[in-house]
Amino acid sequence: MEQAVTLKGARVARSAAGSEQIDLTFHHGRIRFGAGEEAIDLRGHLILPGLINAHDHLEFNLFPRLGRGPYANATAWAEEIFRPSDSPVREQLQVPKPVRLWWGAIKNLIAGVTTVLHHNPYHAEVFEDASFPVRVAARFGWAHSLRFSPDLVERHKATPAGAPFVIHACEGTDNCARNEIYDLDAAGVLGPSTVLVHGVALDSAGLRLARSRGVSLVWCPSANEFTLGRTLARETLGCGIPIALGTDSAMTGDGDLVDELRIARRYIDRERLYQMVTSEAARILKLDSGEGEIRDGGLADVVVVKDQGQTPAESLDNLRPELVIIGGRIRLMSEKLAGLVAAAKFRPLEIEGRGRWLVDIDLQQFTAPVEAALGGNFRLAGRRVAA
Repeated sequence: MEQAVTLKGARVARSAAGSEQIDLTFHHGRIRFGAGEEAIDLRGHLILPGLINAHDHLEFNLFPRLGRGPYANATAWAEEIFRPSDSPVREQLQVPKPVRLWWGAIKNLIAGVTTVLHHNPYHAEVFEDASFPVRVAARFGWAHSLRFSPDLVERHKATPAGAPFVIHACEGTDNCARNEIYDLDAAGVLGPSTVLVHGVALDSAGLRLARSRGVSLVWCPSANEFTLGRTLARETLGCGIPIALGTDSAMTGDGDLVDELRIARRYIDRERLYQMVTSEAARILKLDSGEGEIRDGGLADVVVVKDQGQTPAESLDNLRPELVIIGGRIRLMSEKLAGLVAAAKFRPLEIEGRGRWLVDIDLQQFTAPVEAALGGNFRLAGRRVAA
């Protein structure tokens, strides 16, 4: 029978600005408020809900950034970088896809992400392995884009009722990208469950249409700046459309979710950013099991950071997790906290510029095939890995 474990003595985030001291007990992957028998003393720490990355392509996070923008639209970028027979893409594709998916998950884990939307085919045999490092959203429909999904309408119709339908759209600065919102509307795929990824080309008229249809957006500022030379207009950020934050993959994005939060902070305040990676992201992606919040009976997905008197929103500045717990199971811990739990099965992982942790992952299994294809100095989302 699973032993209930309590985190005691820490402040617990209740909103972007508020927290209170609550003992959290994890049992059967769920949170219960109050103490249990086995307790971990986390005085001096702040407990946050696990973060949500609303857009990633997990298998592309060992890649370097590709292309030399800015481009007028995403199609122009894709046509330039799609060279599977040339370096560095050739070597990257020699790494087995399941291995690349795992490293994409590790990129998210070290940034405090517990749930990610993988915008590509769902690999149940990988993602539903109990040892996979993060949760991967499973209930959604998707198409790549108008340009690369000729079966767009069929994909939309096949989306489960009440689930989000996710598509790259308006990813550009030219008229082609700007008109995609109208093309999508003509195809009948805009509605309250539609999630547009990027949306940079949306102008005032496009925003009015998007708002009238009840669509949501996912914002990937560093990828936009790299490929397009700009990101969402302040009009878009302030128009009232629900927006979540995503990293995109390392082919375009600048690192992990911590980096994305830093870049997004140039445009909006901390409190809204906190919502974009917690409660707002959960609403947009129709996650209803307690993702993005800490609630009695919700999923036991939390991130623990040092308590420096900061608000939960302020704690996202240069976030460095001390613990990442998913489904009540510790998946990552700092070396400082290793003495509080049985850490024999954990393996050391160091990421350049991020720090060193212990992770509940058999790293050698995933390091060896990468080194065979890419050499010993490979990078994860642009940073050298030591495992």
